Amino acid sequence: MPPKRLTDTGVKNAKPGEKTKRLFDGRGLYLEISPAGGKWWRLKYRIDGKEKRISLGVYPDVRLKAAREARDQARELIAQGIDPSAQRQAEKAARQESNGNSFEVIAREWHAQQAPGWSKKHAETVLSRLEGNVFPWLGKLPITDIRAPKLLEAVRRVESRGAVETAHRVLNICGQVFRYAIATGRAERDVAINLKGALQPVKPKHLAAVVDPKRVGELLREIDAYEGTLPVHCALRLAPLVFVRPGELRTARWADIDFDNAQWCYEVSKTKTPHIVPLATQAVEILKELHPLTGNREYVFPSALLAIRQLYVCVSK
Repeated sequence: MPPKRLTDTGVKNAKPGEKTKRLFDGRGLYLEISPAGGKWWRLKYRIDGKEKRISLGVYPDVRLKAAREARDQARELIAQGIDPSAQRQAEKAARQESNGNSFEVIAREWHAQQAPGWSKKHAETVLSRLEGNVFPWLGKLPITDIRAPKLLEAVRRVESRGAVETAHRVLNICGQVFRYAIATGRAERDVAINLKGALQPVKPKHLAAVVDPKRVGELLREIDAYEGTLPVHCALRLAPLVFVRPGELRTARWADIDFDNAQWCYEVSKTKTPHIVPLATQAVEILKELHPLTGNREYVFPSALLAIRQLYVCVSK
C-alpha cells in the first residue's frame, strides 16, 4: 500500500507539538513543524553517497503544489549528478556578483573616489544627475549588460525635456563611470564613446556683455555715478579691475587681501587650487576706502549679492 500523501487541508490544519514534527509527502519531501508553529518545506535526498537536506520555502508562502514542483525540479538536477544545494549557492553567488557589478554600485564607488577632489557643490551636482537621470533606469543592471542603445535611451529622456546641455553632461559622467569600471576589471568597453554625435548639439548661450569700446566708457561712468550703499558702489568699481567670476567677488574675504603685496589670493572652490589676483593701484584704493566700514567682518562685501545683481543690470542695459 503506497504511503499516504499530504493534502492542502492536512497541511493547513497541522498543529505543532512539544517537539519538532515531520509530515512526509513522498520522494523526500516533508513538512517540518516547529513547536512554535512555524512550517518549513524540506527535501531529503542523497548524492555522491551522502544524505543532504535543503529548504523549499515556508508555508503558507509556498503551498503544497509549489513545494512538490520545487521537489521535482531538484530531483531532476540530482538525476543529472548536480547537487541542488551547491547549485543554489552558485546562483546566489552569481546574483551577488551581478549586484556588486551593477551600474549604480560602480557609479557610487567612482563618485566616492572622485568627490574628495571636487567642491561639495560639484560633487552633489554629479550625484544628483546620476540619481535623477540614470539610476532609475540603468542602476540595477550589471554594467556589462548595458549597451549603447540602452544608454542612449536614458540620456534622450533628459534631452527630450529640453535639457540638451544636461544630457551631454550626463553622458559624459556615464562615460567616466564606464572607464572606471574598465580600470577596476568590471567592464571591457566604454559604450558612451559610441554615442558621440547621437545627441543634439548644445547651442551656446551668450551672456549680456559690453563689447563696444564707447559703451564700456558709458558703463564705467554709470558705475561711478551709482548712488547706492558704499559696499555696492565699491563692488561695482572693483569688478572691472579684477576680472573674476561674480560669485568669487561676492565671497571675497578680508583675510585673503594682502595690501602689502597688492594681491588677492583665494582658493578656487571647484578645483581647490590657489588663485592669485594682482591688485592695481585703483583696486587697492577702493578696498582701503571700504575697509573702515566692513573690515571688522569676514566678507569684504556683506551686501555683495546686491552689488553683483546691480552689475548685471548695468551691463545688460
